[in-house]
Amino acid sequence: MADPKTVYVALTIAGSDSGGGAGIQADLKTFQRFGVYGTSALTLVTAQNTVGVRAVELLRAELITQQIAAVAEDFEVRAAKTGALGSAEIIETVAAAVVAHAIPNLVVDPVMISKHGDPLLDPGAVEVLKARLFPRAALVTPNLHEAAVLLGRAVGSEEAMRDAARAACDLGAGAALVKGGHLPGGEAVDLFYDGSDFVRLAAPRIETRHTHGTGCTYSAAIAALLARGETLLDAVREAKRYISRAIAAAPGIGHGHGPVNHLA
Repeated sequence: MADPKTVYVALTIAGSDSGGGAGIQADLKTFQRFGVYGTSALTLVTAQNTVGVRAVELLRAELITQQIAAVAEDFEVRAAKTGALGSAEIIETVAAAVVAHAIPNLVVDPVMISKHGDPLLDPGAVEVLKARLFPRAALVTPNLHEAAVLLGRAVGSEEAMRDAARAACDLGAGAALVKGGHLPGGEAVDLFYDGSDFVRLAAPRIETRHTHGTGCTYSAAIAALLARGETLLDAVREAKRYISRAIAAAPGIGHGHGPVNHLA
């Protein structure tokens, strides 16, 4: 449990969203919401808003390495999360840095495509993601599209979500959270799997187009709670409640998929 006198530090290794709804902007807001000091290492820069992604530029691997080192050598990083990584080289770079600095409680959000349908990961990098980063992860958090890529077939049911979660753990992840928000029905159902047991997490579905950054925000909340000393399952449960509140309280800004309310 968190000590109110302790400053807990979390690290986000992700891309920048100029619209502020996803990426490191969402992660840092979420860390702050949970009383965790947020640090960051940028992997790529996007020009985007709620309507779409206009441009993406990847950062040099050496600069990413130096960012992570600068944080890890000065702060006690108690948890970290990854978001958009963009290329096989960057994935290799991040995996090496996680090992070199013994960064604990790594939450891997395998970002492959934006809410608008724009690609954020080179298709050839998926195998590298599975081989190099999954084995370092305490938790991976794929949505249905990402789970389908990982599994190699469509994921459109809770049974298929179970298969995807098992596949993620077979690749070396400590646990998996397969997010079923795009399944039809009156509930938004996620499945947590720790390698032996499944936990079904359900919340009433909220009909809204303002869901930009939900994956980033959800995984950042889990990382923040892990940094505070919560168990993995407790962190996932509380993050699920938080993301439901964040969607329900979305500020309703932008002409497309607007952001959630990170301070909900």
